[in-house]
Amino acid sequence: MAATEEVAENRLIPLHVFRFKVEFRRDGTGRKAQPSAPVDLCSGAFAECNGLEATMEPKLIKAGGLNYGSVQRPGRVSFATVVLKRGMTSTRDLWDWFQQVNMRGAYAYRLSVDITLEDTSGQPVIRWNLARALPVKFKAADLNAKGSEIGVEELHLVHEGLSMGPA
Repeated sequence: MAATEEVAENRLIPLHVFRFKVEFRRDGTGRKAQPSAPVDLCSGAFAECNGLEATMEPKLIKAGGLNYGSVQRPGRVSFATVVLKRGMTSTRDLWDWFQQVNMRGAYAYRLSVDITLEDTSGQPVIRWNLARALPVKFKAADLNAKGSEIGVEELHLVHEGLSMGPA
């Protein structure tokens, strides 16, 4: 391999994070079920997505005779709450999902959520999947007669698994 080919192969180009899309899919039963076709849940694009994170809590084992420190073993993985924000519209789709799950006492149907990061030309680059997502908080925009900002609503989601792969 030539030196120039090696350099080009190892070049890491940072991705822009301002172009992404969010799709909701009906989740099958069970954790290993394959998600179905997209659900027309949200007719507006999201402006912000926070909380794509997983944290592993290591197990600390204090072994006898090891005076220099403890042994670290992998422990339980927990996932952060994902917060989606978008400009407030007249549609009630996010509120309806939240209300059905949390206020009507109906069966809490869960959705699989795909968050796809796109490059500047609109081609998908990376996809995150939230397994069995459930809305736990809906926040409407703050109302202020003196303001001139666009209202932003939030949807907070908990989920049972985060995976990342090619788009």
